[in-house]
Amino acid sequence: MLATVHQQYSAPKKDPIVQLNSNNLRDGEAIPAAYAFGRPDPTTHIALSENYSPHLCWSDAPEGTRSFALLCIDPDVPSVGDDVNQEDRTVAANLPRTDFVHWVLVDIPSSCAALSERECGEGIVPRGKQQPHGPTGSRQGVNDYTSWFADDPDMTGTYKGYDGPCPPWNDELLHHYIFTIYALDVDKLEVDGDFTASDVKSAMKGHIVGEASLTGTYTNNPSVKG
Repeated sequence: MLATVHQQYSAPKKDPIVQLNSNNLRDGEAIPAAYAFGRPDPTTHIALSENYSPHLCWSDAPEGTRSFALLCIDPDVPSVGDDVNQEDRTVAANLPRTDFVHWVLVDIPSSCAALSERECGEGIVPRGKQQPHGPTGSRQGVNDYTSWFADDPDMTGTYKGYDGPCPPWNDELLHHYIFTIYALDVDKLEVDGDFTASDVKSAMKGHIVGEASLTGTYTNNPSVKG
């Protein structure tokens, strides 16, 4: 299953369309627990999962593509955390939501057209993976588990690479995880150090020649239909 997004761009020979596919994920359907950070558990509500980075592949990049960037963002994270994972409480579906970044990957060579399952991360590393694998020449940015675990003495650290879904177990809302591949007209994005998705979005302005998204869903709440 693929999802294609049209980007406003004028190309003389072909439309700026990228097609994004996966052997592990289907657009609009539930993400298997193996690609999540946490999975439902009947005793503890949430248990740690395999946290595999999924297979992704893309094609039909427009002429002039010199590199790719990849972001995975959950736009359904509660904007207020008072009720998150609290017994005898629920996170209301109508609570305002905000973004949570799960993956930031840039400088993917134009010759690369796929990421293998587990290529960019597997397992959960307390304090975060510092040098996660990826295609030769690519760089992995910081994801939002960095801020989520900031006050946890056992887990605090800088989290890079892919770390998958782990929505609150008492959230009434089904979460959506949007994987987006961007075709860029530059070999290397002007981001350095512990760069974030926000840094990447700013650096990509004026350089996107095509893009596509694939959206998976996930929940740790057994009462929510996945």
